[in-house]
Amino acid sequence: MQAAHTASRKSQAAAALLAITAMAWWPAPAWASTPEPTLSAALQGKQRLGSARLRVWGFEVYDASLWARTGFDAQRYAEHRFALELHYLRSFKGPDIAERSIDEMRGIGSIGSDQAARWLDAMRSLFPDVQRGDRITGVHLPGRGAHFYLNGQLLGEVADEAFSARFFGIWMSPNTSQPAMRETLLRQVSAAARTP
Repeated sequence: MQAAHTASRKSQAAAALLAITAMAWWPAPAWASTPEPTLSAALQGKQRLGSARLRVWGFEVYDASLWARTGFDAQRYAEHRFALELHYLRSFKGPDIAERSIDEMRGIGSIGSDQAARWLDAMRSLFPDVQRGDRITGVHLPGRGAHFYLNGQLLGEVADEAFSARFFGIWMSPNTSQPAMRETLLRQVSAAARTP
């Protein structure tokens, strides 16, 4: 049973990667880098700068961890390469994660309907169903887009700088719907910046 479940999860990840790469309407720019095949390679040289737990209506949803180099400036987050890891405390369907993400992205600022539809399609194709204990990690690449990993293994990429800045704004933007979580996540970053 466990082997069948593992095989099914690997098939989902492989299908998501194929779907993302097959999207002709979203070609990767010539200057886009090849994603690191594992999360450990993508996180090389970075450290965990902060963490916070998301609770909604009393339910624990996930633990978020911010990985970046020393000197990370949260006010200019889109200019930095960093990673945000979500350690899920509940099970969710991939399409539901995509829908919630686009709603949060709209809450930060307006998005044109065509662009929102493209971004939603990309996330639906990319994000798998998750079980309690799974980890999805997004890596923001300034000027390039985002790479995503499931439990340390590459899921795929979205080669769109605007998407990446808005997606990570769900946690980093002052306009986030979860300001208390943002404050907790960034508290250690702010403390490190004040240390002489």
